[in-house]
Amino acid sequence: MNAICDDLTAEHDDFDRIVGALDVDEWDLATPSPGWMVRDQISHLWFFDQRALLALTDAEGFAADTAVLMKSGGTDTSIRPGREMTAAALLDAWRAGRSALVAAARGVDPAARIPWYGPAMGARSFITARLMETWAHGQDVVDAVGASREPSARLRHVAHIGVGARRYSYRINQLELPDSDVYVGLDSPAGELWEWGTPGADSVTGSAIDFCLAVTQRRALADTSLTIRGASAVEWMSIAQAFAGGPGKGRDVGAFRGR
Repeated sequence: MNAICDDLTAEHDDFDRIVGALDVDEWDLATPSPGWMVRDQISHLWFFDQRALLALTDAEGFAADTAVLMKSGGTDTSIRPGREMTAAALLDAWRAGRSALVAAARGVDPAARIPWYGPAMGARSFITARLMETWAHGQDVVDAVGASREPSARLRHVAHIGVGARRYSYRINQLELPDSDVYVGLDSPAGELWEWGTPGADSVTGSAIDFCLAVTQRRALADTSLTIRGASAVEWMSIAQAFAGGPGKGRDVGAFRGR
């Protein structure tokens, strides 16, 4: 657990470098997520870091909290606390919440199954998903404020979640998963080849950053340079979703081309 917790902490710190330097007014800038401001992205991460901590430490309490959450508005509930706080208070709360989550996660049995809003996950995958969420919502903030961040080897975690969520992407769209496999071969930021599956008729290849932007629905496929071959690969990437919840709406073509 320490290795993935170290990577999650590094992702937190990299994002904090951007958020911590924002002016007060920038916290209210619109982000690519319709209706969400910068502060809403941070509030969302803080809110679900708290739920992740509850899932790790009190499964029954998490189940009860989930029932209340579903009745009170679901994901949109996560942005309300941040709108009632100053930017400084929200930043402090997010920092404290994520630190508490990582501290608890380091002591969890890697073989433990952790409940969540989709299928239960292994402990390491659970923390990997928090890294993916931090990176994805971080992208919304980066786009909103015109910041930049260097792609890192941590993208492999995001890509791995995206590949592993193929079956889930079909299920939430009420589609039948094809029998054929899809090979994924990605060029890492360091120039290495990251691979999943065996090369075949159906494949997704290109840069790791483009794949991660696509499966987290932060870029329309047409705004990436991915090469997608085969009917099964084309269908999957049209609905690919690395995050829990209902089918995402994705991003409009041409909306955010910069990185």
